[in-house]
Amino acid sequence: MALLEVNGISKRFDDTDVLRDISFTVEKGQALAIIGSSGSGKTTLLRCLNFLETADTGTITVNGETLWSAADPSTRRESEIRKKRLHFGLVFQSFNLFPQYTALQNVMLAGELLAKDRPDYRARRKTIHAGLEQKARALLDEMGLADRAGHYPHQLSGGQQQRVAIARALALEPDVLCFDEPTSALDPELTGEVLRVLRQLAANKTTMIIVTHEMAFAREVADEVLFMDGGVVVERGPAHVVIDHPQEERTRQFLAHYQT
Repeated sequence: MALLEVNGISKRFDDTDVLRDISFTVEKGQALAIIGSSGSGKTTLLRCLNFLETADTGTITVNGETLWSAADPSTRRESEIRKKRLHFGLVFQSFNLFPQYTALQNVMLAGELLAKDRPDYRARRKTIHAGLEQKARALLDEMGLADRAGHYPHQLSGGQQQRVAIARALALEPDVLCFDEPTSALDPELTGEVLRVLRQLAANKTTMIIVTHEMAFAREVADEVLFMDGGVVVERGPAHVVIDHPQEERTRQFLAHYQT
């Protein structure tokens, strides 16, 4: 059984079909790269997976549990959405760090908020906080940012901010870590910093979905590549096959614009 099963996801905005019957699976420890032109539906798909957008049709299943079904209203209760988001971590293009918090506080924040729902929170507040801080510091160290824990976002480079955002997403131990063009806002030198982190996550068998325009990186790191165009999946297969030997004409046209 696949870790993640996406079946028949569609999404329409006004008169525009942004996603049309999207289906795919992701195995535990697999890295799936999603490529395609701007406007092909890649970001909307990630937002549907993270329940930031509401799909019109389809199902989303993680570890055999149906988290979302357009046909089952019980899966769409707002009270449950927050819990369901914990299955996914999303790293945005533009970092989305809270400017009033340090790097350490940004990584700890979601865990702190969730901890307040625990019945033993008042009695064990200091112990819980210490555990969250230890974990956050370890993640920042893993990102090469141990000496930046007390820095605010404006004191960090774009690459450092993105690595803080990755640590924040990892802090809640999601089943699937999602990246939406994680290097698009960075210059080439800083892009390398973030791609090194993603390579290490892939080597550690972190389950990931990566929307990217870095074709050489996708071929190197991803187990599979999914090419989207016009809101549909045009082609999917092993990364080196899709990128080096695409079967569909539309895929070939798209890849012709890249030096891979």
